[in-house]
Amino acid sequence: MTERPGRPAAGHRSLPHTADSRIEAWAPDRERCLAEAVTGLVGSFSEVPATAERRTATVRLEPAPDQDLLVELLEEVVYRLDAQGELPASVRLAALPGGGLEARLEMVRADAAQAVGAVPKAVSLHGLELVRDGCGWRCAFTVDV
Repeated sequence: MTERPGRPAAGHRSLPHTADSRIEAWAPDRERCLAEAVTGLVGSFSEVPATAERRTATVRLEPAPDQDLLVELLEEVVYRLDAQGELPASVRLAALPGGGLEARLEMVRADAAQAVGAVPKAVSLHGLELVRDGCGWRCAFTVDV
């Protein structure tokens, strides 16, 4: 596997997009790529202080195609923000037998974070991608704000 020129082995970035937010993430493996996607989503609208009080939430995602897992994970973040007023400061993912995922989210109260962008409302299915390429895994998605 080769590295992406000029980029770390794993990371994320915001891409220009009219009216909405577009995020790209990459990593050597699927689980880390998905974790980078969550980190990129949260970073697009907030900065979480290291001192914020945290609680662990565990989410199990049933086996599904990779793109569906990406959408389900991102929608979980949007739902928890909207319904419970919390967001993940960090995420660890583990593959489950059969293709599902277990996500361990270190959640913080949204009001403990500093707003730096528009709050996400939904994940768009248009332009959604999660693929394995010669450098590992890469995903891109658009978030309605």
